[in-house]
Amino acid sequence: MAYDDLRSLLRALEREGDLKRIKAEVDPYLEVGEIVDRVNKAGGPALLFENVKGASMPLAMNVYGTDRRLLKALGLTAYEEISEKIGGLLKPELPQGFVGIREAFGKLGSMVHVPPKKVKQEAAPVQEVVLTGDDVDLDMLPALFTWPEDGGSFFNLGLTHTKHPETGVRNLGLYRLQRHDKRTIGMHWQIHKDSRNHYAVAAKRGERLPVAIAFGCPPAVTYASTAPLPGDIDEYLFAGFIQGKRIEMVDCKTVPLQVPANAEVVIEGWLEPGEMLPEGPFGDHTGFYTPQEPFPALTIDCVTMRKRPLLQSIVVGRPPTEDGPLGRATERFFLPLLKIIVPDIVDYHLPESGGFHNCAIVSIDKKYPKHAQKVMHAIWGAHMMSLTKLIVIVDADCDVHNLHEVSWRAFGNTDYARDLTVVEGPVDHLDHASYQQFWGGKAGIDATAKWPEEGYTRDGGWPAMVESDPDTAERVTKRWKEYGL
Repeated sequence: MAYDDLRSLLRALEREGDLKRIKAEVDPYLEVGEIVDRVNKAGGPALLFENVKGASMPLAMNVYGTDRRLLKALGLTAYEEISEKIGGLLKPELPQGFVGIREAFGKLGSMVHVPPKKVKQEAAPVQEVVLTGDDVDLDMLPALFTWPEDGGSFFNLGLTHTKHPETGVRNLGLYRLQRHDKRTIGMHWQIHKDSRNHYAVAAKRGERLPVAIAFGCPPAVTYASTAPLPGDIDEYLFAGFIQGKRIEMVDCKTVPLQVPANAEVVIEGWLEPGEMLPEGPFGDHTGFYTPQEPFPALTIDCVTMRKRPLLQSIVVGRPPTEDGPLGRATERFFLPLLKIIVPDIVDYHLPESGGFHNCAIVSIDKKYPKHAQKVMHAIWGAHMMSLTKLIVIVDADCDVHNLHEVSWRAFGNTDYARDLTVVEGPVDHLDHASYQQFWGGKAGIDATAKWPEEGYTRDGGWPAMVESDPDTAERVTKRWKEYGL
């Protein structure tokens, strides 16, 4: 089962020697970022900086920096455990006999405990300390100035809570947050994000929007904030599904929102219509700086926290970084859902080097001419997969996670005059390569074996791949020790 809060996970990691306490004073201006980036790229441990210059609380970093730690945090041994669980719920076959009835009830039972559970404020650890008025000072929180050309100090793992002003449907999202001053935060809400839509609706109605930002949340909640869920799916329902039990929530002190009761720190405030400030530049997960743009500026009225709080953040930049395991979890978790939209897919891979959303490698069981092109366009129409810039389609016998195998197919199985599809469409808000913001060119590569019906009419047809003789391969395997190799 997943960990209920961040600090219990940190204790477990420390017992296993997978957390390092840094007692020396460290500077949040560039120094912390340099340390964390080196440790992450070396596959090193989670870090707890106990003495951050200018801050009043420790800083936990690189907590989810390896697949092992993220799996442990979510109570899993493999990401496929969740994808198989989701796949099972998506296939509710009619019960047959006693065993079938038991299986059906088992599936229903797995959903009973997942809606969030409200607890009283006096029982919420995150509200042990409440600061309002002149006591609110964001400088007590260790914000990071990570890269030399950043426009200021940022909180990179604050989970932002909003709700639609008309429907009341809440949203949980993960956005970078620039600390403008002691009571003001810049909200980097990209054009495709639900919270941006909530703010736009509120502004149109002439209303201010309540916002709550939680730090150091239960691991399943932190992951759920990154998941590309449709707007009508509650992230807390999904977090409970992953965690295996209901997430405990508490009413905020000054805004009409709920936050995780077991978070470490929560900041509460209101966004006034039209209140904007320049935000950025920022060295983002693309590995490049994103430019300065105007974004909503949130005024903080209240800070709640545990008696001995700690803050959690991450460092992003040139991959690999800590968001790599989070991206791999999303890739695996959402395969069954993507197959519902595009059932032709056998498997897919979103390489971290492509920022996960820029490239998709997809295998299909090819059944008709131009099947690959059909799948490309279906993916470009599938929710947030619409932002994918490059799609490589391979046959089902290709391991999409083996980039050497994929590149061999893509480099050798393609006639780019016929097998390259170029289109235009939406791209990520942060994409710097498009010649204008928000849309640009995309490409699809058909690296499958070509059929005569697709115009491949050379004598002998598509050639067979070189493979070992099965009998010889088996004999050599049995005699391997004899060779002394």
